[in-house]
Amino acid sequence: MRTPERLTLTIIPGIPLIKAGDDLGAIIGAAAAKLEVNDGDIFVVAQKVVSKAQGRSVDLATITPSWRARTLANEVKKDPRLVEVILSESARVVRKMPGVLIVEHHSGCIMANAGVDQSNVPAEAGAEPVLLLPKDADGAAESLRAALVASFAKRLGVIINDSFGRPWRRGTVGVALGAAGIPALWNLRGQPDLNGRTLKVTETGFADEVAAAASLLMGQADEGHPVVLVSGFAPSDVAIAARTLIRPAAEDLFR
Repeated sequence: MRTPERLTLTIIPGIPLIKAGDDLGAIIGAAAAKLEVNDGDIFVVAQKVVSKAQGRSVDLATITPSWRARTLANEVKKDPRLVEVILSESARVVRKMPGVLIVEHHSGCIMANAGVDQSNVPAEAGAEPVLLLPKDADGAAESLRAALVASFAKRLGVIINDSFGRPWRRGTVGVALGAAGIPALWNLRGQPDLNGRTLKVTETGFADEVAAAASLLMGQADEGHPVVLVSGFAPSDVAIAARTLIRPAAEDLFR
């Protein structure tokens, strides 16, 4: 892929509230039908609508916390039932303090609360639902990509994004949980810089950069814009999954 001279980011309007079992690919395709969709365009889809369509909801009212969850909840001052769900989604606890629980999700992502979230999740009478991350985010992105390619007959990419906090910096930013049809990790090694020197270590988190740009339009509160169309990139002949963005433990100097 080459760096484009201009990018256009467009909110896809008319996405309804998503429920478990909804055909998300068909819904996005129908909503985007009035827009111009070109080869190389990337659909960035908020994690929450993917999780909702997958039925990735748990009712805290049905959870009985274990001794471990109760003990940890007392340390971090969180609902023991919520902590039980977080632990079920986690490979290990990375850091903890009152109000903060950082874990390694089963996907390998290091994140707060294993992505378990209560915001923008409608509650029914007597229920206390929380939403989990999608199962197999790269696979979910590929399923959406296939549906959208069938709708538009174009070479398209899909990114499933979420908001992560970052070590050493305040504020959340959009990152790619899943990707399909694009190189999530853009390898620039071997290419020359402006002075003709060969780049030896440079790799760009391409999917994360696109996810962060789309997050500016999606918002974090009640905006209700879960899908953004990014136009301007040429089609890619290389597809690299978002899981490659996770640094292997052997290369991680901060574990």
